[in-house]
Amino acid sequence: MGQPAASRGRAATPTLGKAMLNKYARAFFTRVLTPFAAFLIRRGVSPDTVTLLGTAGVVAGALVFYPRGELFWGTIVITLFVFSDLVDGNMARQLGRSSRWGAFLDSTLDRVADSAIFGGFALWYAGGGDDNVLCAVSIFCLASGQVVSYTKARGESIGLPVAVNGLVERAERLVISLVAAGLAGFHKTFGVPGIEILLPIALWIVAVGSVVTLIQRVVTVRRESAEADAAAEDSPSATTSPDNASRSSEATP
Repeated sequence: MGQPAASRGRAATPTLGKAMLNKYARAFFTRVLTPFAAFLIRRGVSPDTVTLLGTAGVVAGALVFYPRGELFWGTIVITLFVFSDLVDGNMARQLGRSSRWGAFLDSTLDRVADSAIFGGFALWYAGGGDDNVLCAVSIFCLASGQVVSYTKARGESIGLPVAVNGLVERAERLVISLVAAGLAGFHKTFGVPGIEILLPIALWIVAVGSVVTLIQRVVTVRRESAEADAAAEDSPSATTSPDNASRSSEATP
């Protein structure tokens, strides 16, 4: 699912593993998993391979279990593969590697994992869950999550810091959804009554929070771009219009 930023060569961004494991638990599991990471290195396994396998596990947990309504077991499988966040990062640190490719792979596969999770929810509500409204909300969460991530990446690609902590960013979206899904799964798996309502509530929270976060980022980029344009106009050495420079770099990722 992704390596810690320091070892993979990108700016610090919360990942699913980091969000689900607090500071002290992460340190504990890092120590526990270090021998396993060293073992994989001796066997010739690369951090990228672990990243790929971790993502595959998350995708399988989401698209095999969630569409069947097995919310509890799907969340358990996803959570187990979250530990790849710690293993591949540990391996990268031991190898002393920091690469743009690793950062790119990490970020790209994060988007794949996110899509699988919310896609799994959508398939459940389109099928056995029998709720078209919640199916639409799940799809909206999937799409808005991708757009929220894109706004930051696009802003940074034109030289803006996009210095804003949104209300519901990737870590929050996933933790809220997965915790709710796991608890809601107690209804079908263990017969706990009434708890299945937690997932619909979580999806609505994520949907609304994503809209707020998108607005926050768009407003921030608008302000930062205006400030950058004004600074460039005041600079006597400016030879290229920032507006033209930014537009010339536009490309669909």
